[in-house]
This record gives sequence, C-alpha cells and structure tokens, in this order.
Amino acid sequence: MSNVEALDQFVTKYKSLKSEISKIIIGQEKVVDDILISVFSGGHSLLVGVPGLAKTLMVNTISKALGLDFKRIQFTPDLMPSDIIGSEILDENRNFKFLKGPVFTNILLADEINRTPPKTQAALLEAMQEKAVTVGGKNYLLSKPYFVLATQNPIEQEGTYPLPEAQLDRFMFEINLSYPSFQEEVDVVKSTTQNNIVEINPLFNAEEIIELQQLIRQIPVPDNVVEYAVRLVGKTRPNAENSSDFVKTYIDWGAGPRASQNLILAAKTHAATKGKYSPDIEDVQAIAEGILRHRVVKNYKAEAENISIEEIISKLL
Repeated sequence: MSNVEALDQFVTKYKSLKSEISKIIIGQEKVVDDILISVFSGGHSLLVGVPGLAKTLMVNTISKALGLDFKRIQFTPDLMPSDIIGSEILDENRNFKFLKGPVFTNILLADEINRTPPKTQAALLEAMQEKAVTVGGKNYLLSKPYFVLATQNPIEQEGTYPLPEAQLDRFMFEINLSYPSFQEEVDVVKSTTQNNIVEINPLFNAEEIIELQQLIRQIPVPDNVVEYAVRLVGKTRPNAENSSDFVKTYIDWGAGPRASQNLILAAKTHAATKGKYSPDIEDVQAIAEGILRHRVVKNYKAEAENISIEEIISKLL
C-alpha cells in the first residue's frame, strides 16, 4: 500500500475512532483530538483539570478504542520509584526475579503526578524518555507504542511537588480541561445515572499504531512551514536578538528546540487527521497552544497584570 492510500485509510479510521470515543465521552472534542495527536506522534501529554472532569474515564476509553493495554497509578507522597518501575525479589529457588511495575503497559495514566516526591517523578520521566528501565544492572524495554498521560490538579497546591520546567519539557502537550457546557453536563448526568452499558470496540492494535507513527514521520514538510515553527518558538525567547518588547516585558523564559520538533511532528499528525498529505502553517497554528503552554514561563509582571499564557501565545501567533 502506498503512503497516500495509507493516509486516506487513516482519515476514515480516525473519524470512526472519534465517534467510538464519543459513545462515552461527551464534548471535550479538542482534548480528545490533542490526546490522539500526541499518541500518533509518539509523544506524551499532561492533562490539567479540576477533579471530576472524567480524566481517567477519558484515557481508559481512548485506550480501549485504540486496542491498547492501560494501567493507572495514583501518585501519593509515599510512592517509591520501585512502585512504578518494579523491583527484584527472591523466588523460591533463591534466584532474583524481576517483578514488572505498572509502567510496563501501552498507555499509562499517571494520576496527580505533582503529589509525589521528585525522586519518583524522575523515575517515571526517565522511563518516558528512554522507553526502558534499568533494575539491578539489567535493561528492560517498555512495550511499544508507549504513551504516558499525566494529570495535574490546578487547585490545592499545598503538599505538592510541582514538576520542574526541564521535566515539563518531556511532555509534548499540556492539555487544559475545562468544565462542560450546560447542555453537555445535562447529557453527562443523563447518561451516567442510568443503567445502560456501552461497549467500546477496539479499532486499532499496537502494530497498526506503530506503523501509523512511522508513516506520519515520513510525511514531507515544506521548508517554509519548518521555518515558521522555528521562528514561532524563537519569538518566545526574551533574550533572542529579534524578540519583541512584549515578550521581553512578560516572559522570563522561552521554549527550547524540543518545542520546534514537537510543533512539526504534531502538525504532521494534525494534517494527516484532516486528510492532507503535507502540513501547512495552519496546522502548526492549530496545535501551537498545547505545545508551547508549558514551555513558556511568564514573569511576575504578567502575573500581576493577570495576563495568561494563552493570551501571550495567541499574540505571538
């Protein structure tokens, strides 16, 4: 099958995937799109939202529809790195045997990642980056495809360990979950307070997703689109030669080269889901907010004047 045929087939399957997910998840179109773009681009995502917005249900539904294994870790202050990656135990023959932790799956939901100490966060982030863990001098590869979706609660910051900027950079997207609209909430309440059981049909499997990730990487990108993405990321850096007064006034720290790479990868996937064979500048703009949101650090002046990161990004676009 040629790449063009494979991409045409992907568009059809992507639409079916969206409607399969919408059997359970009402609304939240943009959130589902961003998570799926992240999966097909081979990245990870950070979901930020208040409790009760069905973050766990959403990830569980998406993993069922993708035909992938799913595990969830509830992060707590007493969680140890070995609770995530696994540990060696002595078996009955007095030999060391490795017991795999929950990190060995396809889709991992790391719930409230900012509740656990840096040591445990680092163990997970290392696994995300290396797609492998080392225990007792032995290297164990994680399953492919591998996708981590970490959640963070924006309220209740007492007793939390915020992720440092360098670790936030490991996430392709930061996705903000907002409250549903009135009608969506009415539909949610109706569908969740009755007895109807909805079955989710798996539309993909692990091999297909790996093939699609490789196919998306092969999509050609015009030079002007790459230059646009690199220029956009460059505009976020207050110490760059051509940075605007606006950026110098409100931004402490801009995005690094990983942001440019992620913009192009996600733009390729966004284009593919829309039936295009190559991304254009609109595709970069469509996914820019989620990719830059956690990589641009605003200063105290922006805080004092109540200027949000989203406003800063839209001004740069």
